[in-house]
Amino acid sequence: MTVYFIGAGPGAADLITVRGLRILQKAPVCVYAGSLVPRELLDACPPGARLVDSADLTLDQIVEELACGRDVARLHSGDTSIFSAMAEQMRRLDELGVPYEVVPGVPAFAAAAASLRRELTVPGVAQTVILTRTSARATPMPPGEDLATLGTSRATMVLHLAVQRVEAVVAELLPNYGGDCPVAVVAYAGREDEVILRGTLSGIAEQVREAGIRRTAVIVVGRALTASQFPGSHLYSAERDRACGAS
Repeated sequence: MTVYFIGAGPGAADLITVRGLRILQKAPVCVYAGSLVPRELLDACPPGARLVDSADLTLDQIVEELACGRDVARLHSGDTSIFSAMAEQMRRLDELGVPYEVVPGVPAFAAAAASLRRELTVPGVAQTVILTRTSARATPMPPGEDLATLGTSRATMVLHLAVQRVEAVVAELLPNYGGDCPVAVVAYAGREDEVILRGTLSGIAEQVREAGIRRTAVIVVGRALTASQFPGSHLYSAERDRACGAS
């Protein structure tokens, strides 16, 4: 038996990877995050497969389902490497001697950037992306990872699990980014019911309230969102030496 941790993507059923879909189509057991994984993906499971919604399960109950003696497709939303709680499940499987593999998925921040039609790393404007969250009703943030500290870089910042506290996010970021800093909020990225809000740091909280966005959204902050005057990258520069075939 093998447990396959699969990133199901940001919510659109067709944004799962080919590898993830192939595993899903053969797995006799599928444990999925019911509040986030699209129901359409479950249609790809083989007839008679055991389908288990993990939304209301404890870690002990989830591990019991994973260690069932059969191949299991463990579907997480987005990509498994970011805020998936996969690490604690793998730790328990290591203790039990249960083998597992990880299949990456399309992360929510990448889907949001695609919907915004923006590159998050623009030459001369932003070359660093910070992926973070806030700590309300969740595990406390480690020392030095508060928004006020992270914001000193003024890098492009993407906040997951934070839209419910957008007012607090704005208050912490304003001193470093400024009220005129471009901001976007993307809810249900890549889905038919996708919602996109664009504005500035000083006004985005009101937009979020008016739109009624409470979950399944990312907040993107940074000058890269509206940058239009910037130097071309060295990658495609005419001055770049291509004689050695360097990439």
